[in-house]
Amino acid sequence: MRFICSVSAICLLFCYLSTIKGLRFKLKNGVTKCIQDEAHKDVIVHGEYEITAPHEHTTHIKVRDVKKHILYQRDNIKSGKFAFTTEDFDLFEVCFESQPDNTDTEQEVFLNIKHGTEAKDFDKMAKAEKLQPIEVLLKKLESLADEIVQDFVVMHSKSSKMRNINESTHTRVLYFSILSMVILIGFACWQVLYLRRYFKSKKLIE
Repeated sequence: MRFICSVSAICLLFCYLSTIKGLRFKLKNGVTKCIQDEAHKDVIVHGEYEITAPHEHTTHIKVRDVKKHILYQRDNIKSGKFAFTTEDFDLFEVCFESQPDNTDTEQEVFLNIKHGTEAKDFDKMAKAEKLQPIEVLLKKLESLADEIVQDFVVMHSKSSKMRNINESTHTRVLYFSILSMVILIGFACWQVLYLRRYFKSKKLIE
């Protein structure tokens, strides 16, 4: 029974790795659309794009990281590929810009981004290392498992940072509340003393 479950899980993961599809969307004239994605540190990212009716419109592509550094840029594109290596675990964006003209038409953009396990050429690896199909599948599963572990590590790191921020905020609010109470008490005491001196000067009290 355990063996059957294990085989089923492997098959499901294999299907997941084998059925990754790209993204298609419409792009109107004079409009810029950006697609954001994230990747781990020191990971090669591969991208492939294609524009329908490229002769009727002028479209540019630009790939930038979160610091707005240009990683890839091409003008008047029809189709192509790009690749870069991430410097840190962060977001990057792929922007398509259609130049305005006098027509009110739109074109279809196809974009397929792969990174990590998706971007690895396991067929080339199998030929180089003379691996059996089951060994290639195990390589894919091992790579996917490593990515899942990295995701959990990043999630744990982010949750720790958020917890530290919450604790720091709570401490600051507590100190601010104590300081506010001290100021209010001090102001009340000063007001009582001031009124006492005032009433004494007017001989209303002894």
